Amino acid sequence: MRLQVTLTRPQAEFFQSQAKYPAFVGGFGSGKTQTLGWRAIADAAHGASALIGIYAPTYDLLKLVNMGRIELLLHENGIRHKTHAQDKAIYTSHPGMGDFIFRTLDDPSRIVGYETFRAHVDEIDTLKTAHARAAWNQVIARNRQKIPSGAHNQACAYTTPEGFRFTHDRWVVNGGNGYEVFRAPTYSNPFLPKDYVQGLRDSYPGSLIDAYIEGRFVNLTSGTIYSSFERTACATTETVQPRERLLIGQDFNVGEMSSTVLVRRGDNLHAVDEIAGGLDTPWLIDTLQEKYAGHGISIYPDASGKSRKTVDASKSDLTLLRAAGFRVIVDHRNPAVRDRIVAVNHGFSGGRLYVNTAKCPILTRALEQQAYAPNGEPDKSSGFDHPNDALGYVVAKEMPVRKPIAIRENQTEQPKGRRYFGTDTGTNWKVA
Repeated sequence: MRLQVTLTRPQAEFFQSQAKYPAFVGGFGSGKTQTLGWRAIADAAHGASALIGIYAPTYDLLKLVNMGRIELLLHENGIRHKTHAQDKAIYTSHPGMGDFIFRTLDDPSRIVGYETFRAHVDEIDTLKTAHARAAWNQVIARNRQKIPSGAHNQACAYTTPEGFRFTHDRWVVNGGNGYEVFRAPTYSNPFLPKDYVQGLRDSYPGSLIDAYIEGRFVNLTSGTIYSSFERTACATTETVQPRERLLIGQDFNVGEMSSTVLVRRGDNLHAVDEIAGGLDTPWLIDTLQEKYAGHGISIYPDASGKSRKTVDASKSDLTLLRAAGFRVIVDHRNPAVRDRIVAVNHGFSGGRLYVNTAKCPILTRALEQQAYAPNGEPDKSSGFDHPNDALGYVVAKEMPVRKPIAIRENQTEQPKGRRYFGTDTGTNWKVA
């Protein structure tokens, strides 16, 4: 069989690599998911016995992104296949095509009991460095299946750079011995809408542009976390007005309950009050009902409050808040820490988020001083995380930074300047 694939230049260079461990490091919209899908299918075309392992940090990502993309590409190319949800696998019945299994990276010790011919690991840099290293080592340990053609084993990684984390350490600092990096800037993809890159530039602080557009490894952990906050430029004199609805971000910690109170002014949000050092959820409820009597209250809590109990083992914190008559706005899980930080920084830099520094001295100090820990995660040892997290729960929900959707343009208008290449798998591709 022969497959027709249209690739960007970075994708084509990645496809041609014979390195044992190539990494495709790209900005948003650079085509990482499409690249993974085509590479995996090309690998499966090495023979009917080939087993291709697909890995991602969570099952949701595997199911919604990786599995869905491979199913689509198989369908578009007329390759007969069947998805088996219980096995977390796609089995093909096309002559000469192997199968695909899908596994998460959440528990590296469970990556056992099978052998793959080739492996593809998605967004590995979203994991903590030690976790990513353990998961990668398990993946490559399973990647030893021999097939009749005698083709060599290969394990590929795909990620957006998240600072100097595992991918940088493994592929750049300790590269060689089969480790090779291919960088793909967002603008290398000609299929994106014309305003996609500018949309990213308008949405992300300057410190993230090199990482999320250029696909470069940059220091995301230097200085303070909320670098866009400046107490003079981001200050407001707004205060709570009679009977207006209050938006309260809530971080749960026994003896360290932290609430950040915000109000709307047009399209902007203003942090106008704070509550710190609360004992537990019943104490918080009493305090809010007394201090803000007559106000409608919407609470944006830590999603873990669904299971965490600060007082009564039979009731969750969120159940208590709802029973008190508050409107509780929460998803089934917290937004990603990175997304929350980006949303807050973007709110400050875009002139849509302000802080009454006189009414919120603890929040102000926390925004100015919270830094990253050596492991690349926000430092939690100082206690500055509590008010900042509370603020972030509201901002991430009400002012989310939404990445432009990378919808490919009219596919009948193909870019000019393609070249054809061949592989030993019988795959043809073109360079856009």
